[in-house]
Amino acid sequence: MGLLRHARWAIACTVAATTALLTAPSAMAKDTGPTARTLAASTVAVYPPIQGSSLWDRFGLTPPSEHHRVFYNWGYLNDWAVDIYQNPGATVVSPFGSKTSGGSPVTVRVVTVAPGCATGNLADGGWRIGLEARDDSTGAIVGRADVMHVDQKPGSITVGATVGPWTRLGQTGRFRYSSCYQVNGNTGAHVHLEVINKTKYSCYIARAAGTGLGGETVIGRVGTLNSGPQQTC
Repeated sequence: MGLLRHARWAIACTVAATTALLTAPSAMAKDTGPTARTLAASTVAVYPPIQGSSLWDRFGLTPPSEHHRVFYNWGYLNDWAVDIYQNPGATVVSPFGSKTSGGSPVTVRVVTVAPGCATGNLADGGWRIGLEARDDSTGAIVGRADVMHVDQKPGSITVGATVGPWTRLGQTGRFRYSSCYQVNGNTGAHVHLEVINKTKYSCYIARAAGTGLGGETVIGRVGTLNSGPQQTC
């Protein structure tokens, strides 16, 4: 399994030249300077944050095109979100690939560790673990991901820690029913994933509700030049 995970090197394609000309709406605009253009050449793939098999948007209630986003990074609401399903006890891992599309190594570090729900009570929805991906060849921060509804977080997962592709962040859990976590059975257990670019906007790869995913399935990309949130790659 460890060898497979290292194959999680970004399978991201270079964004088309026409996309590079798009500009984020002024009301929500991020940095649109030269840095955004250079990032497009080296994107980082986003994978399911669950080791092994999982399901994309199991019940088809809220696809990424309209899924609620609740977390902010760098002062901006995250770009897109999706629920990835697996019964309680599955290992939760970083969603970022270990290399950019250009072959450069990627370092992922923990930037947020906090209760996921606004109540601050872990029983209502487990942990939120925020991760940041850096292109080691340039030192540029490419994007971040927030992984929520994490149970049994190890003590080693703290802000500033560096994590590898298969580092255990915790496991999927079953929490009490609340406005933050409306789940009635084990089949509804899931990880809520949110993703954001440092500049411009990231993207997700559209697929049908309930589609099975593996550990090597690319579900999105950071470092792309999308013109707005909740867009497909």
